[in-house]
Amino acid sequence: MADHSEGTLTGTRMSWWAAPPMVRREVEVFLGGRVVEAVTQPGGFSPGIAARLRTAGGRRAFVKAVGREPNPGSPRLHRAEARVAAALPRTAPVPMFLGSIDLGDWITLLFEDVDGQPPRQPWEAGELRRVLDALTDLAHAMTPPPLPVPTVAERFAEEFQGWRRLAASGSRTTLDPWLTVHLDDLAEREPSWADAAAGETLAHADIRADNLLLTSDRVVVVDWPWACRAAPWFDLLAMLPSVRMQGGPPPAEVFATHPLAKGVDEEAVTSVLCALAGFFLWSSRQPPPPGLPTVRAFQAAQGEIALAWLRDRLGG
Repeated sequence: MADHSEGTLTGTRMSWWAAPPMVRREVEVFLGGRVVEAVTQPGGFSPGIAARLRTAGGRRAFVKAVGREPNPGSPRLHRAEARVAAALPRTAPVPMFLGSIDLGDWITLLFEDVDGQPPRQPWEAGELRRVLDALTDLAHAMTPPPLPVPTVAERFAEEFQGWRRLAASGSRTTLDPWLTVHLDDLAEREPSWADAAAGETLAHADIRADNLLLTSDRVVVVDWPWACRAAPWFDLLAMLPSVRMQGGPPPAEVFATHPLAKGVDEEAVTSVLCALAGFFLWSSRQPPPPGLPTVRAFQAAQGEIALAWLRDRLGG
């Protein structure tokens, strides 16, 4: 498997010790003891805190906390995740949710401290097989959805308009020749993704290596703010560009042989992939959001892979 340097892109985490004193104090009250150890966890793009904590009494927990600065949208995502995490069944392959602390400007989520590590990068074949098997189990466990969530079309209605926005932007001269020729066709196909992705499975909608923990006996899926109802293969398709970017096999090869892809409508898959590629490539051309300086490069790398996969499917 090839090693793609883009796979090392991550966000910039805040240290637990840099959190406002009020946040640290409320967490210590929640945990029942003074925090004496805090290990920041890498991966992801949130500008907030993601740390494994240990109190003086030996209690452990994983904490996520974020304020309105530098990214004012981050607290909204944490609140969304708190609602989902509180409702996920205990049997799901997710960390146990301990609770949340909402101080208005800052929101903190607390989970059990899972004794696991993210998959290695570049992807190791055995670990990738474990994750791909876990996606099948996850889709079965989440069908029907165990809690009310928006449909995938409702969740990503604004995001999945990349080709149409690019076509309307007048910036065709900056595109490669294939896109210049096919942009209007992609923009015309793009809206069909919503019906194509519809389904009654609770999708995570953001599965990638930094949202996974491998323990000795299970794969744990973390970070659920984007949960929605979708086709059972939606998570698989959306994950595969990042797998390739981080040294894994070609996405077409993985998707074609995966149980979740068995018997799927090929036109539906192409439509969803079209919208996904458009989202990545349009987003990558925008200024970085406040506090997330590396996310555009991460999207660009996935967009190139998704577009190559789409071109193959379209015979281009």
